[in-house]
Amino acid sequence: MNRWNVIAPDLGLAAAITQKIDTKTKPLGALGQLETLVHRIALVQQTLTPALHRPHVVVFAADHGIAQSGVSQYPPEVTHQMVRNFAQGGAAINVFCRQNGLDLTIVDAGVRGSFADLASVRNEKIAEGTQNFAHFPAMTTAQCTEALERGARLADELHASGCNVLGVGEMGIGNTSSAAVLMHRLTDQPLAACVGRGTGLDEAGLTRKLAILTNAVDAYPTVGSNPLTALATFGGFEIAQMCGALLRAAEHRMLLLIDGFIATAALLVAARLAPNVLAYCVFCHESGEQGHRVLLAELGGEPLLRLGLRLGEGTGCALAYPLVQAAVNFLNEMASFASAGVSDDSAT
Repeated sequence: MNRWNVIAPDLGLAAAITQKIDTKTKPLGALGQLETLVHRIALVQQTLTPALHRPHVVVFAADHGIAQSGVSQYPPEVTHQMVRNFAQGGAAINVFCRQNGLDLTIVDAGVRGSFADLASVRNEKIAEGTQNFAHFPAMTTAQCTEALERGARLADELHASGCNVLGVGEMGIGNTSSAAVLMHRLTDQPLAACVGRGTGLDEAGLTRKLAILTNAVDAYPTVGSNPLTALATFGGFEIAQMCGALLRAAEHRMLLLIDGFIATAALLVAARLAPNVLAYCVFCHESGEQGHRVLLAELGGEPLLRLGLRLGEGTGCALAYPLVQAAVNFLNEMASFASAGVSDDSAT
């Protein structure tokens, strides 16, 4: 599966992009992070006049066997219930996508139960949830490969439809546990620094979660830092499908909007498979999950927002998207010193 052909953006336009930013009617660097953001977008699109077409958020949902061990405050059936809420338009991600003009797709990557009555839920189910990795590997190698491929095919479809901005989100009770263990295995961070409160565990719950995950990790001494082996052993079907979607979207030179801790863990796997994927990413926010700040630093990501979000669903992508629009619009529409007849004297 190490066949992802993600090519880094050509840096030949970098100086011209910088010049265009710097000659807008503002002091040098006055738009701060928006300048860095639009520089990245222009490099991704290889143009001095970037455009955002058919921005799309995809929420991948799946159940996790590890949830059966008591790592979450909520029971596993909440995953299925929340997918129904997404399909009915009642979740936060529905509200924010409607507000900001983003298309939304809900994907059943491996939720227990059927959504046959809901045409708005896309069926990409690998199985009825993963195995409990406290006792067995979460998925087989074949299942992991299939999940990556299904995510990649979805990105192919979006690209073919004219979409050039992809945001990824997720839903899955227990998936902060998978994300934490993946982070631990694929970085040098101790497990305790990766494990957080998830849906709101108290101190006793957090202590129990860390103990469960410590025992689970210790049960697989031969699983090292190979990204595919770690993903199959500890991951979730939604994490694997996100990973495949991100890799293929980067192959298509799409802009990638990265949500919170679980989405960033999927990106971590993707980056270990194809490091150039990071050049296509916008890190939308730093979540309230304790491992996310450390993981962002590991990947060199500077988040656009710090709102203490810890909901998932792609909500950070939808909330940050207006900043992405603002960055593109200032580059394309803001006057330059020359066009506005304004004196450009940095000495003043």
